[in-house]
Amino acid sequence: MAEEKRFAILIDADNIAPKYVESIINEVSNKGIITYKRVYCDWTGDTAKTWKKKLLANSFTPIQQYSYTYGKNATDSAMIIDAMDILYGGEVEGFALCSSDSDFTRLAARLREAGKIVIGLGESKAPQPFCAACNEFKFLDKIYDMDDDNEKDRSSKASAAKKEGKTEGKSQGKKKAASEREDDQNSITPIETIAAAIKDIILENGNEANGIDMGELGSRLQKRYPAFDTRNYGYSKFSIFLKKFDFLSMSHIGTSITVTLDMPGKEAVIEDRIVEMVRAHGEKGVNLGSLSSEINNEFPDFTPKEYGFSKFEKFISSIEGLEVRNVSPLNKKVFPK
Repeated sequence: MAEEKRFAILIDADNIAPKYVESIINEVSNKGIITYKRVYCDWTGDTAKTWKKKLLANSFTPIQQYSYTYGKNATDSAMIIDAMDILYGGEVEGFALCSSDSDFTRLAARLREAGKIVIGLGESKAPQPFCAACNEFKFLDKIYDMDDDNEKDRSSKASAAKKEGKTEGKSQGKKKAASEREDDQNSITPIETIAAAIKDIILENGNEANGIDMGELGSRLQKRYPAFDTRNYGYSKFSIFLKKFDFLSMSHIGTSITVTLDMPGKEAVIEDRIVEMVRAHGEKGVNLGSLSSEINNEFPDFTPKEYGFSKFEKFISSIEGLEVRNVSPLNKKVFPK
């Protein structure tokens, strides 16, 4: 059995709410053993009051950093210096950087250059460069929302607030929710992008007939998009998340799950439509580029790579009843046979 990797958890308390502590511990524990647990803050300030109980309950070490200048986040520097000390100490294989601050982007990149695993944990407002600099990035607000106990707690608080008639807070909540949705759109990879990446990964790394192992698919997807997490889209498991895509099919082979592209019916529909378009132009034929544009207008998701062809021309040539001819050095047309 491989020895578990050791991780250092470093939390920027000026940027992370104490309610996320349990979620942070759970996420990092899934990756290995936690050896360092440090929280950085000016413990003489107001932020410290909400953090003290969490420190005791979860055995975190508070690191004092005074705010020497108003408006400057001094904890960032202290956290970066400590991270480098731990790195050169050689006692851990990974770091969990807990913040939504872009100032830690270079730190994450430097730790990865040293061969360390870097897990970023912050809210969905975290800037994309910081997310991309980490091996993985977890959105704590999304994880927190998936927790049933937290959901019940929020519901009870919302009910109490309603009874007290806090209409002003409700209005502010709507504005905050709209702002959070805008942040989500900037930070979370669009579902359309994920869908396209899944197709590419299966076509490039899988077997056309047998598909790809679900674990390998998830691993390659995580490497492309460090911030990818099914909980960002409201799903608790990767297997359930994949079921939302109608172009995929999953089958159990032994103890593993294989994912394949399921598009034979769609291919027949597209081929029949292409034949119709070409025949509509008669013996004059249709320009290859124009035909490609017509198909993309009617089938926006179409790409020849889905069917095993690197170019549109090769896909057209494979269709029975059609042929591609060079009518000039720079012009190709498709004709019915």
